[in-house]
Amino acid sequence: MALQNRVTPFGDILAHPARGGLMGNRGCLHDEHRQLGEKRWAHQAWVACALSFKDWQRQIMRPGVYTELFFTDETVALAAGHRPCGMCRHGDYMAFQQAFGRARPELGERPSPGAMNRLLHADRVMSRSRAQVTHQADFETLPDEVFFTLPGAGEALVRRKGSILAWSFDGYRPREIRPAGPVAVLTPRITVDVIRAGYRVHTA
Repeated sequence: MALQNRVTPFGDILAHPARGGLMGNRGCLHDEHRQLGEKRWAHQAWVACALSFKDWQRQIMRPGVYTELFFTDETVALAAGHRPCGMCRHGDYMAFQQAFGRARPELGERPSPGAMNRLLHADRVMSRSRAQVTHQADFETLPDEVFFTLPGAGEALVRRKGSILAWSFDGYRPREIRPAGPVAVLTPRITVDVIRAGYRVHTA
């Protein structure tokens, strides 16, 4: 039976057999039966990790340690509010950190992990309700690899190399639409700014 550890661009954590392209960490969210309760994070350092690192081996959702979350790719991980891990994805972390500094120059050229985590947390989730924070933006102002939804529709959409793609756990499929005007953006506002400042997102 599939474990409840697959993350959607809406930030939901669901049970699904799809294999992920990246692993995530928000702390320990599960119990001794590998079941999730109401908690959706244990700290503000939400990171997206490589599926393998050195020769480390892990038992998934072992009691008392962090809950391994899985994303289709980095586009989904960023939409869900995660950033690159500074250990297993050090090069990506450095690139993200430098783009973060360009997006928020008042933090310096290389903002601290704590500063990035605090701004990300404010833009990604409502602390009391645990609901995802979204914001409105004009579609034409958005860079590629930013998730959005259209008014009255529930699909998670993304623009990639001139095409509009709809996400599902099974992958992406093309949508023959041409969005215009305001859309609801799922990717946190600060992350959109970091992508716009030059961070290159790794896609599936």
